[in-house]
Amino acid sequence: MTTAGSGVDGALRRRAAAWPVARLGTVGADGRPHLVPCCFALDRDVAYSVVDHKPKRSTALRRLDNIRANPTVCLLVDHYEEDWSALWWVRLDGTARLLTEGPEHEGAIALLRAKYAQYRATPPSGTVVAIDVHSCRTWAAGP
Repeated sequence: MTTAGSGVDGALRRRAAAWPVARLGTVGADGRPHLVPCCFALDRDVAYSVVDHKPKRSTALRRLDNIRANPTVCLLVDHYEEDWSALWWVRLDGTARLLTEGPEHEGAIALLRAKYAQYRATPPSGTVVAIDVHSCRTWAAGP
């Protein structure tokens, strides 16, 4: 995995791993980008997100269709506040796989349950998006 950024990539990556929300960027077969917020967990160079029990318009999710058509994705974790010296972001670029069962699916669910109390209370059972991270880009305004 390649890394570029502000020189504090390891610290920013650890901060991003603990952050509660990211944005998952996919691109459909028609070339149109699609961005959704998501819960996620990192395990070394794989990021996991799951289709959970939160209400959705449909069970046929565009992000899953997009990944089937084009598995190249981006996961952006960022922090904004009015004090611009505290701004930072971490962008994980990679190739997504869809997991519906098996040991990796179960392991991803366990990681997500460890991170999110909501998942401990109501374990998700949907499709897991597994992102094999190929590059990590970071930026921070300050330390």
